[in-house]
Amino acid sequence: MGKVNASVELPAPREKVWAEFSNPNNFEKWLTIHTKWKGEVPAEFSAGAQATEVVTMLGMANAIAWTVGEFEPPHRLVISGTGMAGVKVTFELRVEDAGERSTATIDAEFSGQMIVGALGKAVEKDARKNLEKSLENFAELVA
Repeated sequence: MGKVNASVELPAPREKVWAEFSNPNNFEKWLTIHTKWKGEVPAEFSAGAQATEVVTMLGMANAIAWTVGEFEPPHRLVISGTGMAGVKVTFELRVEDAGERSTATIDAEFSGQMIVGALGKAVEKDARKNLEKSLENFAELVA
């Protein structure tokens, strides 16, 4: 199992950050592992919403069938999904308020029979690099 997280401070109020962070149609603008959506994509996330996304990590594409488990606007969103070979992924996206500034955080967890040993470490390293780059992209989006 691999766990990583990344945060970025942003010169924008929480509501603006949340509007961009929780909009699945913006993922292509900032989320580096996002390749494409398959099928219907909700206009915005809500509890119980589902969507299938093709993500690419370590040069390998995997379709993840996501379900929004927790949705607490404008603070927190948890999506979990399962991909090929039983890979399970959970992303927790949080926005913390600091007046005219905000902090956006992503916690990611990967598990499954393939996410062990050397491959698990490689996934964790790749995920950390991608989350950090994604939040750099996100900061440019909300600037």
